[in-house]
Amino acid sequence: MTERKFYKTIIKVEVLSEEPIPDTLSLEEIAREAVNGDYSFTYDRKHEQLLNGVETARELQKQGSDPSFFNLTDDGEDVE
Repeated sequence: MTERKFYKTIIKVEVLSEEPIPDTLSLEEIAREAVNGDYSFTYDRKHEQLLNGVETARELQKQGSDPSFFNLTDDGEDVE
């Protein structure tokens, strides 16, 4: 297993708007609208968790990403 450390941080974003936010908007577009447009928002860091390589590989897969994003194998080992 890799000796590297990884972190999983959960951030809660709360948005107030006059209309429902379309499901098609990305987080980047929502943030832009909050800074320059018609949304009011706040965020709060809710949780931070230290992960090992195995946990990180699993979390990346749950996100639809690949462990190779952090140069890990599917088993959480460093890619040689």
